[in-house]
Amino acid sequence: MKKLIILVMVLVAYGASVSAASPQEYSVFYKLNNGATFNSLARYLNVDFTQVDQLKEVFTITETKLSSALKAENFNGVEKALLFNLGNTKAILSEDQYKKYLTVLNVTINNDKQGSLVADL
Repeated sequence: MKKLIILVMVLVAYGASVSAASPQEYSVFYKLNNGATFNSLARYLNVDFTQVDQLKEVFTITETKLSSALKAENFNGVEKALLFNLGNTKAILSEDQYKKYLTVLNVTINNDKQGSLVADL
């Protein structure tokens, strides 16, 4: 739980450090719906068929919520979309899978300016 809170704080701080919200700052969450990226992530996390379907739904809903919030410049909505993603993903994945997921998000966010690593798994 502590790690989740720290990740959320990092994501919020990362978002707050940007003067204007744009989809590029949250590109990792948009990339999760990309077919090749999703398949690579699913393989890396070693998810089963049920988890694949559930993750696709969560990532689609996250993208929709994030797009709406960014379009309206609603920073509370952006935070809620991120928390929705993290909370639902945690409920779907095992503890080890979730730790790997958080690692992928952190690495991707931290290296986003040098190119995304999610698709390279």
